[in-house]
Amino acid sequence: MVVKHPELLDIPGVTIGHWTDPIALTGCTVISFEPQALTAAEVRGAAPGSRELDALAPGRLEQRVDAIVLTGGSAFGLQAADGVAKELARRGRGYPTSTGPVPIVPAAVIFDLATGTRTSPTSENGRDALNAARPLSAVEQGAVGAGTGARWDKFAPESRRGGLGIAQVAFEEHLVTALVVLNAMGVVRDRGPDPRPGLLAGRTGQFGSLEATTLISVVTSAPCDHGSLTRMCVAAHDALARMVVPAHTMLDGDVAFASTIEDGPRNTELSMHVSMATELAVEEAILRAATAAT
Repeated sequence: MVVKHPELLDIPGVTIGHWTDPIALTGCTVISFEPQALTAAEVRGAAPGSRELDALAPGRLEQRVDAIVLTGGSAFGLQAADGVAKELARRGRGYPTSTGPVPIVPAAVIFDLATGTRTSPTSENGRDALNAARPLSAVEQGAVGAGTGARWDKFAPESRRGGLGIAQVAFEEHLVTALVVLNAMGVVRDRGPDPRPGLLAGRTGQFGSLEATTLISVVTSAPCDHGSLTRMCVAAHDALARMVVPAHTMLDGDVAFASTIEDGPRNTELSMHVSMATELAVEEAILRAATAAT
């Protein structure tokens, strides 16, 4: 099921596009920033698939990104970022070098190969997602883009349909927007029994698909430095751990990105507020992603 939430407020310079294969049950999603957005990332899952995350670590030369790619197809799906980078370069966007702009396009993947057919988004599909980008108020949610083949409760014999959810939290004059692709081993709280006691007691016999990952991208209009964005990544993972049990397992590759459209100096009070808003936005986005099938 694909839905729109028109109450989402648009963010200047931020657009989101999907490419979806409803037959193979895979797809990719591109979050595009113009101009580039200062971005941090943090990995908490033990089985991640990613590209260019090291460039976003503290102390790196260029921590601003032109786009973020979230994609299905496991490691094969990372090729979708190639198409995004080539299209951005054609548009003249990217980090300036002596031979022309080089777009900065970090990416992360979910494992959805066992959901539909063994098909992965291609470079051309990534370009198509970028070309389909639109303001937040017009972006579809649910079984779309990178959330097309997402599922959760994978410790059960039959997992449940996941998807892509977006939610916003406003405080003062600032806005925090969270996009979540829910493809988790664990159970969303209050949507089923906690699987951990049964797993520890050996009462769970047949497992479903043993590959998972939840991807999170948070964007704020609040002025932040890179350290504050890193704290937002921590807050996003905290929200995931509160909403999904268990989270960050050996079979999940959970990755969180945090971006700001406005650089600013470190402000402890603002950083605390934007981190709390991040938690609330991610929690609501997880709930929206969990109800994608209905």
